[in-house]
Amino acid sequence: MNSKQQIASRVAKEFRDGDIVNLGAGLPTLAVNYIPEDVQVHLCSENGIVGFEKANPDLPVDPFCTDAGEQPISITAAGCVVDSCTAFGLIRGKHLKITVLGTMQVDAEGSIANWMIPGGKVAGMGGAMDLVEGAERVIVATEHCAKDGTPKILEKCTFPLTGYGVVNTIITELAYIEVTKEGLCLKEVAPGVSVEEVIQKTGANLIISKDLREMSR
Repeated sequence: MNSKQQIASRVAKEFRDGDIVNLGAGLPTLAVNYIPEDVQVHLCSENGIVGFEKANPDLPVDPFCTDAGEQPISITAAGCVVDSCTAFGLIRGKHLKITVLGTMQVDAEGSIANWMIPGGKVAGMGGAMDLVEGAERVIVATEHCAKDGTPKILEKCTFPLTGYGVVNTIITELAYIEVTKEGLCLKEVAPGVSVEEVIQKTGANLIISKDLREMSR
């Protein structure tokens, strides 16, 4: 597995039977490939797909049936296509159990900045602001550091925020971190990764859990 696949695999272990889950564009959409066979979740996307699964390789690709990242998917037998009003009504009506989002920065207060680097190309907000306020639980799925090696996990975000104090869990290729009232709590480290390495690559103080364990994938 590469780092993104490792993260997606760990994210999928957070899903429980019956959960309604939104997978954000990019890395989070990979989680659909690792949902355990004995766990049935209802995947939805703000583009209007309610009830999807990974693309069936035995069927031709339907260019009008995609996830939030515009990758091909298949609609389950119980799934449907809805309009934008209904899709966002599902989110704003607080019917989502979990949303999984990628990010540029996330901080010790649980704030997330995932839509714009100041001075850079603006890709657009999408439905992220609605998702972080509407979902019962927000999981950030991200590589631990940016491409230039700087930490993405900070004491305080410096980029424009998507949401303030909304993140519950951060999952990277190195660690599983919970956002608590006391700060960021390191709960798991990936196999072969030391606590010292996680601390060195994190731009915020970490509380080391008394029950720290190795991350399962």
